[in-house]
Amino acid sequence: MTDPTKSIAFQGDIGANSDLACRRVFPDLTPLPCTTFEDTFAAVRDGQARYAMIPIDNSVAGRVADIHHLLPESGMHIIGEHFQRVEHQLLAVKGSSLADLKYVHSHVHALNQCRATIQKLGLTPMVHVDTAAAAREIAARGEAAHAAIASELAGEIYGLDCLRTNMEDAEHNTTRFLIMARDAKDAGPNSGDVVTSFVFRVRNVPAALYKALGGFSTNGVNMTKLESYLVGGGFVAAQFYAEVDGHPQHTNVRLAFEELDFFSREVRILGVYPAHPFRKLQSVAE
Repeated sequence: MTDPTKSIAFQGDIGANSDLACRRVFPDLTPLPCTTFEDTFAAVRDGQARYAMIPIDNSVAGRVADIHHLLPESGMHIIGEHFQRVEHQLLAVKGSSLADLKYVHSHVHALNQCRATIQKLGLTPMVHVDTAAAAREIAARGEAAHAAIASELAGEIYGLDCLRTNMEDAEHNTTRFLIMARDAKDAGPNSGDVVTSFVFRVRNVPAALYKALGGFSTNGVNMTKLESYLVGGGFVAAQFYAEVDGHPQHTNVRLAFEELDFFSREVRILGVYPAHPFRKLQSVAE
């Protein structure tokens, strides 16, 4: 059995984009495939893996469904982030050609990211649980009319031919991953550019969200993400997931959190971790 301290868990089959992210960030760790995100978190909590690689956003498809609900209840901590350019390949059984194809299989996000190209090729999209699982099924089918949209790694693993590279419609197609661990690992206030991720709920009073976030504006704290989702099974209570540049010990961030605390019922920091260099590249490009 693989040493748990040398494993990293991800959701999906071997060859999925999350698997590829694990291999790029932690080449010395063994990727551990898990069926669901809940299973992925459990693998780390139960000591089967050291870290978890969790996709949270895509520049084309938006946020990954359910992740914002699962993060606060996972009992885990964000210790890093990774931005990965997504390069989708059109994979088919050996000897197939574009003229043979009628159907294309993949995860719903991958299909959406390649929508225009799929339409141009006149293919019928078929949804699968993940990209690598689609590639595995195409290999097992052995039918020239069926293809999968998956990674180059999946094509190599399942012995498929690549009929077209870079199927994605947008050149900027990038997925952001969170690296999570059972124990917190604070980046430290003097460690350069850091990101603080947290969740909070505001009090049920008029303009509560506006007042709660006012401290970030007045103290010059850059908020890079703010998303809401309903909690408690109703349509009244909302929880917010947010990210800001800076460390909670930085004076401006500390003052902003003090104001947030005053107008909120609950504030919980999920992680304080180094900002990925991709963020600076984006800023320069803009």
